[in-house]
Amino acid sequence: MNLSRTRERLVVIGGDAAGMSAASQARRLKGPGELEIVAFERGHFTSYSACGIPYWVGGDVTDRDELVARTPEEHRARDIDLRLRTEVTEIDPAGQRVRARDVESAEESWTSYDKLVIATGARPIRPDMPGADAAGVHGVQTLDDGQALLDTLEGTRGRRAVVVGAGYIGVEMAEALIKRGYEVTVVNRGSEPMSTLDPDMGRLVHEAMEGLGITMVNDAEVTKILTGDDGAVRAVVTDDREYPADVVVLGIGVRPETALARAAGLPLGPHGGLLTDRSMRVRGHENLWAGGDCVEVLDLVSGQERHIPLGTHANKHGQVIGTNIGGGYATFPGVVGTAVSKVCDLEIARTGLREKDARRVGLRFESVTIESTSRAGYYPNASPMTVKMLAEHRTGRLLGVQIVGREGAGKRVDIAAVALTAGMTVEQMTALDLGYAPPFSPVWDPVLVAARKAAAKVRSTS
Repeated sequence: MNLSRTRERLVVIGGDAAGMSAASQARRLKGPGELEIVAFERGHFTSYSACGIPYWVGGDVTDRDELVARTPEEHRARDIDLRLRTEVTEIDPAGQRVRARDVESAEESWTSYDKLVIATGARPIRPDMPGADAAGVHGVQTLDDGQALLDTLEGTRGRRAVVVGAGYIGVEMAEALIKRGYEVTVVNRGSEPMSTLDPDMGRLVHEAMEGLGITMVNDAEVTKILTGDDGAVRAVVTDDREYPADVVVLGIGVRPETALARAAGLPLGPHGGLLTDRSMRVRGHENLWAGGDCVEVLDLVSGQERHIPLGTHANKHGQVIGTNIGGGYATFPGVVGTAVSKVCDLEIARTGLREKDARRVGLRFESVTIESTSRAGYYPNASPMTVKMLAEHRTGRLLGVQIVGREGAGKRVDIAAVALTAGMTVEQMTALDLGYAPPFSPVWDPVLVAARKAAAKVRSTS
């Protein structure tokens, strides 16, 4: 502890889910007389739902402030010294201090700490190509990004949009732009949208997107973005075509924002994220913690480190960090990679490993795909659902599940997420006592139908 101060100082870099969850939890456990908390955020907002940005852009959420869980004023009311529009530019672990710059005035100053939380999040991938930084080209990661995109949409005469990439953000933003009356083209370098699914399941998403009026261009690499005389975007170029555009949204994915950590010599994993122990303490550093989209986490299925940027993880990381800093004890054991999304009324869900994930880590597996319905077939509004399941060869251990279907499909993936976390086999899953009534499920839930089929295949090949 710095002996010139009578109380410990916690410094937090990043004012969204992980950082402010850590600050808030630490404050619950330690009062202002015991712990001073200083938080730096380079943007205008704190504690917001980045996952909700596509729905705000598309008009499903009408007010930006609805995405904010806790305002800066609410944090300050809890004796957290929150400094907006202030960017940390350097971490000095040896001197236990950080250097911060006021974005408006460019003034810089050092702030010492006893404990430091790094929650710098992730940044949208911007391809290294001509025109990538042109006016009208947007990444969508923060509320500031979302506001900038909306400003462009409202100030642009043309109605042609190109989305580069067809992952979660790309698919959701394509739907949002359709809702705003744009003509939308999605350029995707994969064989099908949603690379988090196997291609056979991604094909179902492709068909749904085309049904919305979205033009899907697969197996295409963007090589440059053309601009007009005014410097604004006018087209996206691939190897063989040019797609006119008045606005471009980059949905290629994100990378951990760890430039500060790298410069400070902190340990990074194979995906560029910070490495922590189960308490979310940065490995090899007693007074440093990290959480959220800037860290790598243990995949409980493969046993390897992965970068999975999700708000659910970030909030849990923050709770664990805040508990440990506040004098308690908590751990984050890892993840199974569960995620859900939608395009129009098509629900998309996955958990665990895809086929290529299993092959990459050397697992032999059996794969089955089944068709079922969300309710009893005779009940009104029963809708089709496709479930794909992977099980380990011989042992039958569940490895992964993907679900694509209409209402009631997506959240069924939670059954599989629990089974994966528990290390269950597909045979064991067939005996799960799930709720049944015709309005909610067939007698055999679709996930259990897939488990029965997978169990039978494991038995026949063992």
